[in-house]
Amino acid sequence: MLDLKVMKSALEQLEQERKIPKEKIIEAIEQAMAAAYKKDYGKKGQIIRAKFDIDTGKTDFYQVKIVVDESIVRIPKEGEEENEKEEYSVQEEGDERTRFNSEHHIMLEDAKKIKKGVELNDEVAFSLEEKEDYGRIAAQTAKQVIIQRIREAERTSIMDEYGTKEGEIISGVVQKIERGNIYIDFNRATGVLPAEEQIPGEFFRRGQRIRAYLYLVEESPRGINLRLSRTHPKFLEKLFAQEAPEVTSGVVEIKSIAREAGSRSKMAVFSNDDHIDPVGSCVGQKGTRVNTVTNELGNEKIDIIPWSTDPEQFVSNAISPAKVLSIEINEKEHKAVVEVAEDQLSLAIGKGGQNVRLAAKLTGWRIDIKGKGGEEVASTDGEKVEISPEAEEVIEEK
Repeated sequence: MLDLKVMKSALEQLEQERKIPKEKIIEAIEQAMAAAYKKDYGKKGQIIRAKFDIDTGKTDFYQVKIVVDESIVRIPKEGEEENEKEEYSVQEEGDERTRFNSEHHIMLEDAKKIKKGVELNDEVAFSLEEKEDYGRIAAQTAKQVIIQRIREAERTSIMDEYGTKEGEIISGVVQKIERGNIYIDFNRATGVLPAEEQIPGEFFRRGQRIRAYLYLVEESPRGINLRLSRTHPKFLEKLFAQEAPEVTSGVVEIKSIAREAGSRSKMAVFSNDDHIDPVGSCVGQKGTRVNTVTNELGNEKIDIIPWSTDPEQFVSNAISPAKVLSIEINEKEHKAVVEVAEDQLSLAIGKGGQNVRLAAKLTGWRIDIKGKGGEEVASTDGEKVEISPEAEEVIEEK
């Protein structure tokens, strides 16, 4: 039989710790008990409901009948079995009424004799007799339903909780590391940080606290999956939002980010208030804000530049720290040709073309770099940067 004290305690604990209302579980138990009762003792077509009293452990069973009349049902003809089918069926050509089933229906005139004020499609309940051997079945059913509903309700609860956190930074503890993937415990859920979403060179130990960007919450047959990243550009944006109140309030906007995680990033910012410096807001006094973000990202270098609606100005800002002599904008090809002094070539291009590549990503423009003599020394095309041998030698020397 059911141990009511244990059951009450378990339901209260579930309500407090896992936020699963005990009424929902009791409702599920009642539905399962009614289904079990019908399976063992019911008849075809019956609607059976159960009422479980958590204080006494007693379960009352009822058969429910739907109130109908001949506009809704057709009375079987003589010799026709009334219970031939339980649900709706076409009895005669052009007649789609439900066949009357005495276990499922009650005629309106009969229902009025039992319950005053009853109307069509109302329900009339009849008590069912108790079964001596049902206690064991009820206990087993209750146990199975509680386990099942805990899983279902917990999945729903986790989905509700973390669904609202999608697109945010969340913090958890490293649970295990398997085949390069890091599994993170968030108390009520487990997230995975795949190897490709980890910053190169980072190392985490079991039990260590870790922060990551939650970019996807998905439901699968195995449970709720939390997909995490530390390389996502949004991770950088959210870190600055935590450090700079101006970004959180929306006064300073992060317009675009180009990132090569663990190495270098460029971030374009804009202020909606002429009295607030967007770059200064993100850098912070003596660089405190940007340094905090850099430390979180394994000393990733971060260039913060002013965003501009003017393509020339924006590309010029993006190519920093190199100083630009001139810029030619080709709107048709969406290309910018940037001229720099010889001593600025290595800064403009960057090692392996990183600086110009990030500038192109940040602005959305193809960028070609040429020296003061007019010769083209570097050009971008998507992720690729082509660098002339002469420019590569200059970069290596620097």
